[in-house]
This record gives sequence, C-alpha cells and structure tokens, in this order.
Amino acid sequence: MLAAMPPPVPSPALPGDESARSRGDACPGTLRLHRADDGALARVRIPGGLLSAGQADVLRELAQRLGDDELHLTSRGNVQLRGLGAQCGSELAHVLGGAGLLPSERHERARNVVASPLSGLDGGGEHDIRPWLSALDELICTSEQTAELSGRFLFALDDGRGDVGALGGDVTLTARGGDAALLRIGQGQDAVVVRAAQAPRAALVAAETFLDRAAGTGAWRVTELPGGTGPLLDTVVRRLRRAGLDPAPVSAPLPRDAGGPALGVVSGPHGTAALSLGLPLGRVSAPQWQALTDTARHHGNGELRLTPWRGVVLPDVERPEAAELLENLKAAGLITGPDSPWTGVGACIGRPGCAKSLDDVRATATAALGPVGALPVYWSGCARRCGHPHGEWIDVVATAEGYEITRVHGEKRDTPATVPGSPGALAAAVAAARG
Repeated sequence: MLAAMPPPVPSPALPGDESARSRGDACPGTLRLHRADDGALARVRIPGGLLSAGQADVLRELAQRLGDDELHLTSRGNVQLRGLGAQCGSELAHVLGGAGLLPSERHERARNVVASPLSGLDGGGEHDIRPWLSALDELICTSEQTAELSGRFLFALDDGRGDVGALGGDVTLTARGGDAALLRIGQGQDAVVVRAAQAPRAALVAAETFLDRAAGTGAWRVTELPGGTGPLLDTVVRRLRRAGLDPAPVSAPLPRDAGGPALGVVSGPHGTAALSLGLPLGRVSAPQWQALTDTARHHGNGELRLTPWRGVVLPDVERPEAAELLENLKAAGLITGPDSPWTGVGACIGRPGCAKSLDDVRATATAALGPVGALPVYWSGCARRCGHPHGEWIDVVATAEGYEITRVHGEKRDTPATVPGSPGALAAAVAAARG
C-alpha cells in the first residue's frame, strides 16, 4: 500500500451537482458519493483487497458512526459504505486519507485493481504478485493520465493460477514461469510477454495508451473501443518497445473462471495457514468485521485480503489453532466451508436501497435459501444485474411477473424460465438449475 498522504478535506460531489465530473462516468467513490434510496453510498477502492487491521478498524468505525452499521463488499474486492448522510463527505475523506486509504484525490476512482488473494500464501501460482500490486498502485497514483480512467476500468494481477485473470480485466498481468509476465488487453487471445520486473510499468503503458485511443470515442473500457482491442494492442507493443521493455507477442488462451479460493483452512508453508471465509450476500455487520479484524491482529499477520468473490482471507495464522479460529468465525455468522447454504449465493442491494429494484432480493434470497449447488447463483432486482459473477452461473432476476431464472455459460445463456415469487417455488427452481 502507498504511504498515507496528508488527509484531504474536499466537499463531495454528488451526481447532479455542478461540480461533479461531467463526462458521464457515474461510478461512486469516496469523494463523489452516490445517492441511493437508503442514503448516500461511498465506494472505497482497496487495490488487491489488501487491508491492514488498523485500516479495517477505520472502515468499521465509519460504518457505525456515519452509515448503516454494515460493510458491503463488491465484486472487485472494494468496500462500500451505505446509509451515509449527504453532507458527510469531507469528514469521510479526511478519515480515509489519514488511514492511507485515499493516497491521491485525483486517482481515487482509478485504483481498481484485483489480485489473486492467495498469492504467496499456499504455494500456488507461478510467483507472488504482491510486489506488482504496490508498484502498480504507485504508478497509477503518480500518472497524470490515469486520473482520467473511469471507475469502471479494471486492472487484474493474476499469479498464474487463473483466478482473477478470468474476471474480465481491461489490463491483465499474469505471472508465468521463470522471470516472465503475460500482458493481456481485454479478453482477446493475443497478448505479449514482458519481464516480471517490467510488468507494472507495462500495465501502466497499456492504460495510458487506451486513454489516448479512447479520446473522443466515449469508451470507458477497452471492449468499447471502436475497431476492437487489436489496434490498441498493436499500439501498446510499439510503445513498450520505445520504452525499452522488449515485449514478445504471443497467443494465450483465456483462463477459465476458477472461482474464488476454497473456503476453510488453506495450508501454507512453515507451519502457517490462511483462513478463507465468505460473507453472506457480500455484507458484514460491524461485530462480524470486528471478529475478522481481531483474528487478523491477534492470530495472523495483521492483514486482511478482500476477494472479488466477496470473501476475506486472513493470512499467516498458526496451523494448530486454525480449526478453532474457523469455528469461532463460523459462530459469528461467516461462511467457513463449502457445506454452507450461503456458499456461492450473491445478490445486488435490491430494495429498499435501490429505486430501480423490483424486489427486496436479499430478503427473497434468504427466504428461498436451499441446498448447496454446483454453480454460483446471483439474485438481481432488475435487468442491470449489478455485480453479477463471471463464467458459468445461475442468473435470477426480478421481473413484474416473478423471477426469471437462467443458466449462463459465459457469453451464452439458456432459455429462461419465469417462476412465481413464492420462496418455495423459487428455492426448488434455483436448486434444479444449480444442479
């Protein structure tokens, strides 16, 4: 993480304010709050999901003092604070800046970086990509151009196991054997290989090149560029060569969605382990968050890693006490293993937080909770499907007639079935679809 800068004290811009960015990017941040039906919403970017216990304490205290007493994890491993007062922006920014969670006011919405959450913990992957994370975050925050990236643009740092590499990043770095890294633009199979030490710089060059090509097109992400990503990659290769980074073009198949880390105790080297936990519907109460933070501080290395699958990894606990710690966190209401009915179940905020939602989807998902299935299931209050997963999953969307249930296979979808909104009928239909 970057060192803390002097705490900023700006006034927040809300959509509709004259001071708000006028280019059309409505993604919320910490300096630009979003109006929701349950109050203002702040999205705190946590690059790579990496938090210290002290930073986690700050987020909990803000949720209790200014928000709805809960923390909400996003599909990019960021944290949302909900139920905020519209006038709390200056205080929020001041506190987050003091905790090192807002290292650059100009870049706070550009710091969208996901990273393999088990990197360096379990012996998996090709090598530990945490040095990439700190280097890339610093490069983003010191580049004049990257301040223009939208809140939708995504960097993905994959340690070679193929987890976050399948999440649809705009710029993806994947560790390869030896001292190499694969740089991919969008979701094409054409990519380039660079030296691992050059990888963060190569990712920055790719993002800045995208901004040059996107000027005047209205594109926020690489997939929206006219002409596709091929011309962008060609330009990136030329610029990398001019910068002395010596890229080698290759063809590399896209990784299949590997899902998040397995829940439970993850064995590590030298008698240590990590605890991998899920959060029911991606939200966690202040007492639950306190339990996670206390475990990290007193039994781990003082670090929490938030995952893009709305989970938390606590590194470096002593292996003999891992099982007991896991039971304590299970008693606090967290998901600790694949046998939980909450495993793989997600939902958007729904009513009453979102005016566009047709139902309180979290309450409906809870009432219709069934047996564990083979595929993730995601409940959406409207056709926007905010925060839905990638790969293969069960899509459950509220409609005026009930719920539409569809099995999704990447870009392909089965024929949907419409099911009445009763919990029993929904539970049976979802269980049948999950397999």
